Amino acid sequence: MIKSWMVIGSVASLVAFASTRITPSDRQWFRHLQRPRWLTFEGAIPLIWTVIFICGAWSAYMIWEHNPGSDTTWLMMGLYLLLEIFTIAYTPVMFRLRSLKVGTILGGTGFIICLLVTFAVLSVSIWAALLLVPYLLWSLIGTYTTWEMIHINRQNV
Repeated sequence: MIKSWMVIGSVASLVAFASTRITPSDRQWFRHLQRPRWLTFEGAIPLIWTVIFICGAWSAYMIWEHNPGSDTTWLMMGLYLLLEIFTIAYTPVMFRLRSLKVGTILGGTGFIICLLVTFAVLSVSIWAALLLVPYLLWSLIGTYTTWEMIHINRQNV
């Protein structure tokens, strides 16, 4: 029998894999953007997002295991999926459109979706809600950073 954590991990991996379609010119565009002087932790961002995605998947697993297969649980799984899609879309969509403004909008939307998911799961499991706090904190930092980059790179709004 397939375990719920396997399904949740597989779906998360499939959505993440979809974001790998970034061209070298897209990467070059982003690499040439100026960053705020205080952005000294850029190298740690992939590790930070890995931890955040693990926390999100663990949160989803906890919600699924609380009441597997119910309509409410499926709705919550849909919200988790929507959150991941918006999160994963940030890089390829911003890169493809070469628009920091679009990145800021996607980042802010991800924060709002995560806030809704957090409140939705809070009534089921406080631990599942707490596992979403790293996303909430980091998405604010990432969205603010992208917004700051708009002011430094006016030509890439």
